[in-house]
Amino acid sequence: MSLNALYDLPAPAKLNLYLHVVGRRHDGYHLLQSVFTFIDWADRLHLERRSDGAIVRHDLGAALPADDLCLKAARALRDASGCAFGVDISIDKQVPWGAGLGGGSSDAATVLIGLNRLWGLGWSRHQLLALGETLGADVPFFIGGHTAFVEGIGEKLTPVSLAEQHYAVLKPGTAIPTAGIFSSALLTRDTTPAIVTGFLAHAEALVQKEQAGVDRLAAFSGHNDLQRAAEALCPEVAEVGRWLQARFGNSRMTGSGSAVYARAGAGERPVATMQDGQLEGWPEGWVGRMCRGLNVHPLAGWLG
Repeated sequence: MSLNALYDLPAPAKLNLYLHVVGRRHDGYHLLQSVFTFIDWADRLHLERRSDGAIVRHDLGAALPADDLCLKAARALRDASGCAFGVDISIDKQVPWGAGLGGGSSDAATVLIGLNRLWGLGWSRHQLLALGETLGADVPFFIGGHTAFVEGIGEKLTPVSLAEQHYAVLKPGTAIPTAGIFSSALLTRDTTPAIVTGFLAHAEALVQKEQAGVDRLAAFSGHNDLQRAAEALCPEVAEVGRWLQARFGNSRMTGSGSAVYARAGAGERPVATMQDGQLEGWPEGWVGRMCRGLNVHPLAGWLG
């Protein structure tokens, strides 16, 4: 039986538990090593099949760019598959843009995963991963469906399992252009690469230990090589970091945006809770959430 619509599909944000720049490709792309994990701060998407082949987006909240990654993803899948259907994509945008939380890439991945089912294509995860890589460096992670040790420009994924963890995630009112960070003279581009087999063995040992989850994750010490450049471009990033450090004893910028997070406790409950969606006392114009880490994407079971 064919489907006509899929509603309320989640597009979860991600955190970089660390982010090292370990080199550069001949084409100028930076080579990275990182651990990506999902969090339960998510956009929601609704997909309604069209018979005329048209691909149309409807913004349920703030207006998005005219030709965003969701539209590009849908067109790419339609053209690559030869599908005659189209789709109406409605987006309830909750994850802030320019934050380094991967919201646009996650939306695109959810569109690909959802349309694969809505259009009855039957594509494998491997096929969607190859298509996702052409759309953006973070898209393959969201299609991959699992917390991962990430290498290359984001396309090399090795699944990792982490203990349950809560995070306080905050973004100041300012967004940072990624190009400005990667062109900054303050950017470190030669961090010594980790060996994936050694990293995975270390991670597994930490998960098995009967320690607090904060201690386990703290052992993924690392840092974000982009943070110094980002703070120079946007001093509010440092301000958010200090705010979280004072309350949780740790903070780190995620990705290449302006959001900063703190580990906020392990197990079922965080060490603090939000009051009316906020941690009490943050400056006006900041946005954030207390989030739960997710090892598995909510739609991971839709792909083989």
